[in-house]
Amino acid sequence: MKKIGIIRCEKNMDRCPLTNCFRSLKNKIEGFKIYEDCELMGVFTCHCPGEKTEDLAKILKAKGAEVIHFCTCTFAKKTSEGWVARDGGFCENINEIIEKVHEATSLPCVKGTAHLPKGYELQTW
Repeated sequence: MKKIGIIRCEKNMDRCPLTNCFRSLKNKIEGFKIYEDCELMGVFTCHCPGEKTEDLAKILKAKGAEVIHFCTCTFAKKTSEGWVARDGGFCENINEIIEKVHEATSLPCVKGTAHLPKGYELQTW
């Protein structure tokens, strides 16, 4: 069973209780379709500009996380067309943050949870 850590964005934490991220993980769909079986180990919120995210990820790893997913809202946004990656989400530095987390933890880091934009292929560091 793959043990998952999730990192979300502070800019969405007052609007999103992660309902669809948790549903997607439970049902192994969207960003979690790559796993036969998975369980949540913990969730942290990244605060701009992301300087503590590596430390948060190390805590998730210490708690048993084997992979870290970054919420879709960090790189995509909801429009009348559905979720789209063009024009970005809440974080303009998400790729750099993911790279730093991957380097600091040596864990696979996946960009995407729920609400994946149409045609989006999961990116893993």
